[in-house]
Amino acid sequence: MAEKEIFNGEAVMSFENEHDRRNFLKWAGIVGVGSSLAVAGFSRGSVSAQAEDSDLEILNYALTLEYLEADFYNRGVDGGVVSGRELALVTPIRDHEDAHVAALTSTINDLGGTPVKSPKFKYPEGTFTEKATFLETASVFEELGVTAYHGQVTLIKNVDILAAAAAIAGVESRHAAILADLTGGNPFPAPVEDTATMKQVLKAAKPFIKS
Repeated sequence: MAEKEIFNGEAVMSFENEHDRRNFLKWAGIVGVGSSLAVAGFSRGSVSAQAEDSDLEILNYALTLEYLEADFYNRGVDGGVVSGRELALVTPIRDHEDAHVAALTSTINDLGGTPVKSPKFKYPEGTFTEKATFLETASVFEELGVTAYHGQVTLIKNVDILAAAAAIAGVESRHAAILADLTGGNPFPAPVEDTATMKQVLKAAKPFIKS
């Protein structure tokens, strides 16, 4: 995992202010690049009316990454970079990411927090014009997410977040398997998922965040 780069190592995400950027990097190291995929299963009424500040920060970190994933898949689907079987399989993934953004935004509001604003995104040339580039980028992104989640999930203390993590992790693993198949990879490479340390997660995350 540590040897793979997202977006060819180019910075694609820029924040409106330094506070949001620092918070994203801080929580990327604590709960993993892919942890947004784990906590995005919340819906109205599924969490306690009380939330610690740290819980809201985790949720806003999760929302930030979901913004990136939703934007990436929407541009790919709307831009027509995939068609046929690939489009039929990628479109539900896009829909899942859109649903994650909506669910996280609703949850943060319900808990009395303020949802973080979406960053701005600019992708490397060819990301949405070359099918192979789009699918390979998606595959690397999904694999990193699953790997990072499994490496950091034990650090999540809130039981509601942990429950949602267990419920959503399987869906994200399916995303990774589908994209591995579409790119000629192995959908199920090992009987036990790999994990990533905080150091590995930050090494993978920092290149695509503009300083």
